[in-house]
This record gives sequence, structure tokens and C-alpha cells, in this order.
Amino acid sequence: MLRIGKLPIAVFALFIVAFPWIAHKVPPIENYTDIMIFVGIYCLITLGLSLLMGYAGQISIGHAAFYGIGAYTSAILTANYGLDPWLCMFFGIILSAVVAVLVGAPSLKLRGHYLAMATLAFGIIVYIVFNEETAWTGGPDGMTGIPGLSLLGFAFDSVDRYYYLVWIFVFAAFIFTANLIQSDTGRALRAIHASEPAAGAMGVDISGYKLLVFVYSAVLASLAGSLYAHYLNFINPSTFDLFFSIKLLIMIALGGMYNLWGAIIGAGLITFLSYEWLHYFEEFEVIVYGAILLVVTIFLPKGLAGTPEIVEGWFRK
Repeated sequence: MLRIGKLPIAVFALFIVAFPWIAHKVPPIENYTDIMIFVGIYCLITLGLSLLMGYAGQISIGHAAFYGIGAYTSAILTANYGLDPWLCMFFGIILSAVVAVLVGAPSLKLRGHYLAMATLAFGIIVYIVFNEETAWTGGPDGMTGIPGLSLLGFAFDSVDRYYYLVWIFVFAAFIFTANLIQSDTGRALRAIHASEPAAGAMGVDISGYKLLVFVYSAVLASLAGSLYAHYLNFINPSTFDLFFSIKLLIMIALGGMYNLWGAIIGAGLITFLSYEWLHYFEEFEVIVYGAILLVVTIFLPKGLAGTPEIVEGWFRK
């Protein structure tokens, strides 16, 4: 879906604004506001991945690395050097963008599973650095003492305050990405996804657009990582491992990678499954994820966001 209607956005915005109040009024879901913070953080990553994979047709299994770069940049510069957290978040974005250019320039010349393996290798290398550079990252024990966020004396020191901060970033990213898809850049990305030779014949700068969307998705992942670090005030390398990159792919596949709403639906559903509903399965959690992905791939190839289209087709028949 290329056009994002104003009514769905307005309804969703109203839901997000009212959710903490609803959660406080209903005791069984009182802790859901905290979970929704993580949903918002993951939505930032999946929005970028949806643009990268769904619209540009590029595969990445290493976005946990950019998520970690943002988190550790903010953590190291604030906890060890006492710099302003907002400035550190900006430094994390710049560093992630530079790394994305250095990694993406050669990697995006590859296709298919070769590109997937290149991004996978990048993610593993970054994870090893996080785990082994104990002087900087604290190693497997992680880092503590990461300060929270405040703006003009207003501290985001409660769950509700941080919730609204995160979702402001999510809505800004959503609106910007939706407009990007409907712009000339979005049309160029869809042309590349459909056929690179045809897009090249029409004068589309294939390498340039691929790199642009890769950097944009890395920037969103870095921002998400910084928000994660300043919310928990603690990070360790296990958060940014290969399994998290795979979980991100499950999110956009489940929600629907060809639809920005799918990025939000997938992030929300998988986050609630991870934090609230699947802890009963313990070591079988991975099997449950695999089963969900298999069912969705077979019966809902466009993800949950494509369900209305399928239902509409049934009625037409």
C-alpha cells in the first residue's frame, strides 16, 4: 500500500495517546505500557527494514549491529565521558551512517543469499567486538550507569513519559518514511525491486539508491539503540546478537514487509509474544517463532497487513 490514509493514522495516534490511561485502568494489562516502549523502539528498526527489504528488495541479517552501535555509542560517551545524551545519540547516528556506507558500498553490489551472508558476517563481527572489547563495552557483563534522557529540565524518568517520547520518534519516522515511499526516491526503489536492469535502463542510479536506503535503515536502528540504552540504563552484547537480527526479519515477514503498517503490526505482535505471552514455552520459543513464520509464509504471503486484501478477494469471489 503506497498511500497512507489520514484516518488510519489519526485512529492509531489516538490509540497510542490513550493507551497508558487504558492500561492504568485495567490492572491485568498495567505493565503493557512498558512493553509498548519496546514495541516503539523495535518499530523504528522495522520501518527501516521494511523500506530496505520490502520496497528496495535488499536483504539484511545484520541490523542488530547498527542497533548495538547506537546503544553503545550513547552508553560509552555518556557513562564514561559525561557527554550530553542527546549529543551522543547524534554521534551514534553519524557513526552508524558512516559504517553503513563503508559496509553497504561493497556489500550491496551482491545479490540474493550472497548479500544476506555479507550482512550476516558484519553483524557477527560487530557482536564479537561488543563481547570482547571489555575496556570499552564491559564485555559480557555489559555496561551500567547510563543516564536517562531529559529535555530543558523535563526528565523522561517514568514509564509513561518515556513511552510518549519513543512514540513521538516512531510517528515522525513513520510519516517521513511514508512520504519517502511516495516520492521519486520511493518510485526508484520500487523500480529497482521489480527489475534492476530495467531500472538502470531508465536512468535510475541503482547503487546510489540502494546505499541511500541502507544508510537510512541503519540510522533508524541506531536511534532505536540509543533510546533502548537510555531507557534501561544498562546494555550487554546478548541484546545485539544474531537471534535479534532474525527476530527483526520475523517481525517484518509476519506483519508484511510491503506495507509500513506491517512493520508496526509485526513489531508489536512479536514483542508481546517475547515479553509477555511466550515465556511459558522457555527453550521452545524459537520453535514457536518458526511455526508462526511458516504459517504466515504459506497462508499470508503479504503478512498480516495483507489480510484485508485477502478478505476482499474472498468477497469478490
